[in-house]
Amino acid sequence: MPAETSQTLDRGLLVLETLAGSAGGLTVTELATKLGVNRTVVYRLVATLEQHRLVRRDARGRLHVGLGVLHLASAVQPVLRDLAGPVLRRLAETVGCTAHLTVAEGAEALAVAVVEPSWTDFHVGYRVGTRHPLAQGAAGRAVLLARRGRAGAAYSVTEGELQTGARGLAAPVRDVDGLEASVGIVTLGVLDERTVSQAVIAAADEVAALLSGREG
Repeated sequence: MPAETSQTLDRGLLVLETLAGSAGGLTVTELATKLGVNRTVVYRLVATLEQHRLVRRDARGRLHVGLGVLHLASAVQPVLRDLAGPVLRRLAETVGCTAHLTVAEGAEALAVAVVEPSWTDFHVGYRVGTRHPLAQGAAGRAVLLARRGRAGAAYSVTEGELQTGARGLAAPVRDVDGLEASVGIVTLGVLDERTVSQAVIAAADEVAALLSGREG
């Protein structure tokens, strides 16, 4: 028996999803056409979302996703850390390297969770909040790999792009709606690419399963 759902809430969420995919914004008429609903319904939905700053109008009256979404998004990072933390801990302990979860934020890669191995004599210090361009470093390059689809390499490897002597390897977290991310490791030691890549890809897949509810 299907669960009861709210048609109004569903339509409101569709408004946000549609606007998020429309870089130049939409008029009420255009939005109504895309949603296949009456303009009066769209006016009410938009008015409600505007009150919560989830939708805004530009000088031309076109509708865009509002800044209130940023407040909601800020609550996502702790959730990501909680879910990915145990996976990163196992990865760090297994390969003896600092493990991290990185998400795309605009044109940058942002580290949102970092776990250092407990048994190594030395390891790379990598801080939560570290940012760098997506095209630099293994973590960002792994996100770009995912944008190209399943074709090509399953992971990215870099050396010395962000820190002299540091080696990084990362794999994309795939098939999680609304999220571009990667799981990776960084080390100053010798990198056994074959062994480490298998562990990193497995960790990225496990994180994807957790975030999309496919675990188990």
